Amino acid sequence: MRLTDAQVRQFHTEGWLFLPDLFSPEEVAVLREEAEAIYREDRPEIWREKSGAPRTAFAAHTYNEAFRILAAHPRMIGPIEQVFGERLYMHQFKINAKAAFTGDVWQWHQDYGTWARDDGMPEPRAMNISVFLDEVMPINGPLMLIPRSHRHGVLEAGHDTETTSYPLWTLDEATVTRLVEEGGIVAPTGRPGGMLMFHGNLVHGSAPNITPYPRKIVYLTLNAVSNRIRRPTRPEWIAHRDFAPIEPVADDALLRYARSRRQEAE
Repeated sequence: MRLTDAQVRQFHTEGWLFLPDLFSPEEVAVLREEAEAIYREDRPEIWREKSGAPRTAFAAHTYNEAFRILAAHPRMIGPIEQVFGERLYMHQFKINAKAAFTGDVWQWHQDYGTWARDDGMPEPRAMNISVFLDEVMPINGPLMLIPRSHRHGVLEAGHDTETTSYPLWTLDEATVTRLVEEGGIVAPTGRPGGMLMFHGNLVHGSAPNITPYPRKIVYLTLNAVSNRIRRPTRPEWIAHRDFAPIEPVADDALLRYARSRRQEAE
């Protein structure tokens, strides 16, 4: 799994890249089923909206086999190692729900701002990559990105602990307006199995989901091993302390797991 030269250029220029249909329907189906089972559990790693609907499930790769495989999948790891030019470790892993009708807003923010302030990450040599488990449409709260906003470095932010159930370092309206005037807004959409990767400083957010269509997305935060966090303040299941390089599994590992689960159910 390697990006083309044109894809690498787009990533560095725009700050994001979307790869459609990276995982097959069979692979996605088992991930979706197991995500829904995880949301039914009562665990400290699972954060819920004020309504009680699931918002995000952290560290699922540490207690679920399907997501353990995904966390080390070469289709996820290879492109990021290519961009950073070194080995990676898992800084954070989460499954964001954006539930039908009740999925709440994610305010405008930069991910690296949080990683630097809360975890002591030295440089923005970490990246979020995401796999769509449901179809992401213009109407069900897609992630909105401000292209080229990563070029502005770490922006001033305020710590919002009240708007939603999840505290976030957010940007003010004047800053977002200025960035949008420069770069516009894009909202990558696509079928389940697509993968989105975006720079740690790219400004992004998402609107509430008031449709009947859920929007589950798995996020892997992959950090260069040399860029390990120095001053973590959050629980280990949010900001991991295992800095060992990820050893990729076989490319067909998730497919084999999906088929074994189907055989068990028959």
